Amino acid sequence: MTTAYALQQAGYQVTVLERAAQPAMGASGGNGAQLSYSYVQPLADPGIWASLPKLLLDPDSPLRFRLQADPRQWAWGLQFLGACNHRTSAASTQALLQLATESRLAFEALQAREQLDCDHATPGKLVLYPTQASLDAAARQVALQARLGGAAQHLVSAAEAARIEPALHHYAAHIAGAVHTPSESVVDARALCEQLARVLQTRGAQLCWNTEVLSLARTHDRITAVHTTQGPLQADHVVLASGWESADQARRVGVRIPVYPLKGYSITLDASAQPEAAPRVSVTDTCRKVVFARLGDRLRVAGMVEIVGADTAVHPARIRSLQQSTQAVLPQLRHGDAVQPWTGMRPATPTGLPITGRAAGGPRNLWLQTGHGALGLTLSFGSAQRLVAALAQA
Repeated sequence: MTTAYALQQAGYQVTVLERAAQPAMGASGGNGAQLSYSYVQPLADPGIWASLPKLLLDPDSPLRFRLQADPRQWAWGLQFLGACNHRTSAASTQALLQLATESRLAFEALQAREQLDCDHATPGKLVLYPTQASLDAAARQVALQARLGGAAQHLVSAAEAARIEPALHHYAAHIAGAVHTPSESVVDARALCEQLARVLQTRGAQLCWNTEVLSLARTHDRITAVHTTQGPLQADHVVLASGWESADQARRVGVRIPVYPLKGYSITLDASAQPEAAPRVSVTDTCRKVVFARLGDRLRVAGMVEIVGADTAVHPARIRSLQQSTQAVLPQLRHGDAVQPWTGMRPATPTGLPITGRAAGGPRNLWLQTGHGALGLTLSFGSAQRLVAALAQA
């Protein structure tokens, strides 16, 4: 939706093909809702090595790797581990910060222009750390991001974190401290996509719902047709923005990209009856790999990273785990079983850096927009602007 909007703003006639009946039915509809412009530490981090035994062996780990008989998973996993070093992590952080800055500016410009109703707010964010060692590692990441020109962030004690967000009062004893970023935002990604779809359609874009792409026809160095369940379509340019499945579609036209799904889960709770029991400030608990984001009268609880292949089922045990995490972090919040369970597949590259633009050796009119991982919502507007700029130079 963001890329389609940016292309339309640049003067292109846009057609969006979507196999679902409405927007945001993939990785965006129930995501963590945080716009993490300032704290962008990639998943591929040197600290991952100490967690490998738990990753491979503990079924309850929030970061879980289940080996498949899939060469693509093995190749992606080896590239991911190869990126888990200080040099690569620092380079990825710098690149992500730059893209996040561009994305913030593009999103703020869109909001000023369109005034979209999508529960956008800037409550700030607290990233919680369970031990002094993990807090010390976070301090090094904050220092790195400060040197790279990131937004103001500072370390706070557990007591200070509870003062910033009173809903954490009961949990403060379980953390060593936190990183506080006052400038961080939240937005309802589903509402955002729905609003963008309305804008696109009002201004002449063709939005084809319930339309599945079956294949891309390649002749020499061009895509000559997009074959869909509604028949073939021709276009001057084709943007492949199909999330975790983009790797399969690209491979059919001779393009290989290192994108693999990282499965996540969420629940959405009604906080209207207990507005003070749910946090206003966004919260990320690094121990549990869970985020809490307030969207009006709702609380989005999202998390977990499962590298388990094409398993799109909502597993009740993982939903119970999110409920248990909510009970542990916010014991005063009574939610019972009234939760909205969801799962989504984040399209990720081994380094955490998204892929935007042409692929080497690929068709000249095929453009990639994929691999944004857990930062898809955050990076989408900046990535859209970059693709428009690259296409204008083609």
